[in-house]
Amino acid sequence: MSTTGTLALPEFRAAGTDLSERRRSGVSKGPVIDLVLPGDDGIIWGADGAATIGAFATIETIAADKRIKDAYPGIAATALGLATPQIRHLATIGGNLAQRSRCWYFRNPHIACLKKGGSDCPARGGNHLYSVAFDLGPCVAPHPSSMAAALLAYDAVVSTDRRQKLSIGELLGDGSDGRADHALQAGESIRSIALPAPLPGERAHYKRAISRSYAEWPLVEVCARAVIADGAFKSVRIAAGGIAARPLRLKASEAMLEGRLPTEATIANAAKLATDGAKPLPMTGYKLELLNGLVRDLLTQIAA
Repeated sequence: MSTTGTLALPEFRAAGTDLSERRRSGVSKGPVIDLVLPGDDGIIWGADGAATIGAFATIETIAADKRIKDAYPGIAATALGLATPQIRHLATIGGNLAQRSRCWYFRNPHIACLKKGGSDCPARGGNHLYSVAFDLGPCVAPHPSSMAAALLAYDAVVSTDRRQKLSIGELLGDGSDGRADHALQAGESIRSIALPAPLPGERAHYKRAISRSYAEWPLVEVCARAVIADGAFKSVRIAAGGIAARPLRLKASEAMLEGRLPTEATIANAAKLATDGAKPLPMTGYKLELLNGLVRDLLTQIAA
């Protein structure tokens, strides 16, 4: 397998929880630009109850904020579920969205891959046990951001120092560019994340499947939210991470649930539709079983 030089372009550092590891391993050796943007580390609430989260707000700040828990329970639960208390205390939501791939081929400084200027994705023909189950493009590494999946479920929009109101899809791309983990331009930084006003009576949950009991990147993760009104599902949003080069909305499941009674049969059918459009690799078919189970479990919690 061919080798590659290290990434030499300048890279931003906020808390540096991801960048520090890449520099220790030798994957990143370019100059570091420390981000110091006072005022971008809090949560601002609008008159309609909508929240705007500064890019420098820590994951712990989001997980512990009572108003976030009440208004956006899926966001708070996702923040609480990722990493360790020490990392959550330092890591920022902007950094979580902009972090680099966790693929072990990318993280090995001696192996070439698309994200390091190589000509192909070595995981595709190699060990891709933790790779995608929805094959969207040349790179088969799943996107590593848990917060991105939750924010996708909440129709959040991101503002940078150059652009306003980017959807999560626009921020992360469609997966067709295997060289990048996001669509930020060179030198562009995330400044804030805006959430829509919470829905009255909304219920939401988050759950992940991991390969060990604590502090691991998820194999599959799901954030689901809905309103139960007049005995039926309304305003359903389900987003999954760990399964594709970007988080995915499970639109077939959402459409099937809308307006239907939250029965066991309805939930089981929606969970089956979660794998609609999947293209698993030879070693990743198990992720579809995990996805089915997580969607079923979350919808059952929401309906209870």
